[in-house]
Amino acid sequence: MVKICCIGAGYVGGPTMAVIALKCPDIEVAVVDISVPRIDAWNSDKLPIYEPGLEDIVKQCRGKNLFFSTDVEKHVREADIVFVSVNTPTKTTGLGAGKAADLTYWESAARMIADVSVSDKIVVEKSTVPVKTAEAIEKILMHNSKGIKFQILSNPEFLAEGTAIADLFNPDRVLIGGRETPEGFKAVQTLKEVYANWVPEDQIITTNLWSAELSKLAANAFLAQRISSVNAMSALCESTGADVTQVSYAVGTDSRIGSKFLNASVGFGGSCFQKDILNLVYICQCNGLPEVAEYWKQVIKINDYQKNRFVNRIVSSMFNTVSNKKVAILGFAFKKDTGDTRETPAIDVCKGLLGDKALISIYDPQVTEKQIMRDLAMKKFDWDHPLHLQPMSPTTVKQVSVTWDAYAATKDAHAVCILTEWDEFKSLDYQKIFDNMQKPAFIFDGRNIMNVNKLREIGFIVYSIGKPLDPWLKDMPAFV
Repeated sequence: MVKICCIGAGYVGGPTMAVIALKCPDIEVAVVDISVPRIDAWNSDKLPIYEPGLEDIVKQCRGKNLFFSTDVEKHVREADIVFVSVNTPTKTTGLGAGKAADLTYWESAARMIADVSVSDKIVVEKSTVPVKTAEAIEKILMHNSKGIKFQILSNPEFLAEGTAIADLFNPDRVLIGGRETPEGFKAVQTLKEVYANWVPEDQIITTNLWSAELSKLAANAFLAQRISSVNAMSALCESTGADVTQVSYAVGTDSRIGSKFLNASVGFGGSCFQKDILNLVYICQCNGLPEVAEYWKQVIKINDYQKNRFVNRIVSSMFNTVSNKKVAILGFAFKKDTGDTRETPAIDVCKGLLGDKALISIYDPQVTEKQIMRDLAMKKFDWDHPLHLQPMSPTTVKQVSVTWDAYAATKDAHAVCILTEWDEFKSLDYQKIFDNMQKPAFIFDGRNIMNVNKLREIGFIVYSIGKPLDPWLKDMPAFV
């Protein structure tokens, strides 16, 4: 029986290994992590991450050919294929701070693999890593190998949170990069055979190592670039009276462009986009390509501009101050159908409002109060370190309350900000919400999911990103 071990039981490792176990009953899959609470959660009825469909798969396979364990060394020693899916946070100090990926966890994983291995292994990069990481990992393994042979493969994930299981079941492509040597081709073929249990062969792409590593960064940069492009247009739409929804629809009907990732919003979030673009910027700078680095940096700048613009619009619309005014935040996750808050625009929006002394009441159907308080107290990039290296007890922010009900969050509020496109927000009783708010009552729709005309009929003053401005807002220009 082929044995697979995955180091790292997070958003990538957990779902990916669960699907491999489901689709390959003849393969034994172990997911290992040094975090005892995380492994305990994977072995419980309350999984550590929310992803539609994941719970059913884990319950079906757990204890049969899918195991979650903290005995990292045992499972690595016994494995034929070791996936490494550890954090690669952005460095906060030293060379490349604020841009370069910190490979500390990757390096320690590689040293441990070399240390405990007693048989030849295929080591698979699953984390998003800078180009040429495989080369560095290869050197560590080779210099510590004790005669054992290791083959390094790059197998980047292209999952979208909220649809990760569907993405794993029916991927657009599976990308496997390896050394262009007989041993490298053999290792690629071995991993290809695992995926071929359910993925059509023409959707399994094989490349050299560097192409696979760069493809992941490039894919995320291209997607983020589309969001920043439509968000840049949304600012122009507001200034000219155009409607960004109509503009993006017209643009998206061009078959060369397509309609995906053209929804204007308060900004992109998630664990990958910003981190990967900053990484790309750093790689370009290191390779003497400052113009290319500057080009990609603009994608991040527009994203930050969009979040700042949203906060400025809120404050300027409400008589240029939100001091001691209750502002309801509907949605804290970076997108719907996930509890993930990494780099969510809600953090920057909330911090911007708190900076103006607003009183914030937050409701999100999937994010806990503890997580929200942790996010608001954390320094930038700290979220990407393992939990035991994050601040233990997050400081409670006095101006923030968290509720488990949208109506409680909005009661007596001066304004409502919609920051995640949860479906339930579309069907709330907005007449009831309006009746229980301070007047004038404002709604700032950061996801363009609301029926603006209906809300105005009720009596709300509405701001929707990239849409023609409410007459009230025209008289209150945003300071951007």
